[in-house]
Amino acid sequence: MKKSKLPRLKTEAEFARFVETHDMASYFRDNPADQALTLAPELAEGIRERAKKRLIAIRLPQWQIDGARELARRKKVPYQALMRGWIGEGLRHEMKTLTRRAR
Repeated sequence: MKKSKLPRLKTEAEFARFVETHDMASYFRDNPADQALTLAPELAEGIRERAKKRLIAIRLPQWQIDGARELARRKKVPYQALMRGWIGEGLRHEMKTLTRRAR
């Protein structure tokens, strides 16, 4: 398969959105397999965490989706990443609350 060229993206948010929605394998096809890469520890951890994610379906009211998209647009981040962050924050808060009550 022929190596694809990456499109010109103006911002990091556009690049993040592109990477989240495209298979990157075709952009790196011609790289020799024998070249070793050393990743920054935080990048390697991010890759491991991303690989652990599972797809779920959740039904939300349209106003919540629209609101999340608008806020994400203003923050220049993908809306699903923003919503994952909110869910993570809520879970951490609730776990702390339950831990305090159990004492």
